[in-house]
Amino acid sequence: MYANDGFRELERQECLRLLAKVPVGRIVHTRGALPAVLPVNFSLDHDGSVLLRTSAASELVRAIDGAVVAFEADEVDSATHSGWSVVVTGGATVVTDLAEQERLTRTGPRSWVPSPQEVFVRIAPELVTGRELVGGRTLYGVTPEF
Repeated sequence: MYANDGFRELERQECLRLLAKVPVGRIVHTRGALPAVLPVNFSLDHDGSVLLRTSAASELVRAIDGAVVAFEADEVDSATHSGWSVVVTGGATVVTDLAEQERLTRTGPRSWVPSPQEVFVRIAPELVTGRELVGGRTLYGVTPEF
């Protein structure tokens, strides 16, 4: 995050609390040496890891397994010019432990596009950053003209 951009910087626990409130975010990864962004539904695990559930045969799994990725979610109110954005950056790995797979089948995210063979992908919360704008008020003490 950029400390002098006029937004309020959010602490890690506040970021995770906000993430838990929304069902959809965006995973940012590299595809063909270019940035790629894909909306996905998700949930958070007890340690703050972002969990995805997708087809084992998906291109997304092949692109991110073992890679460092970013995951972003937000909530914005365009009428009040307020909202927040949180980014989780860390390594993405397919969950291979059978006991962990069973646990996540019960507690993890449900795929919005179910497939016969699904896997869980865990994004480790190595870096968690966020920022907030409340009612269009910036940290500069200036209220934008609308």
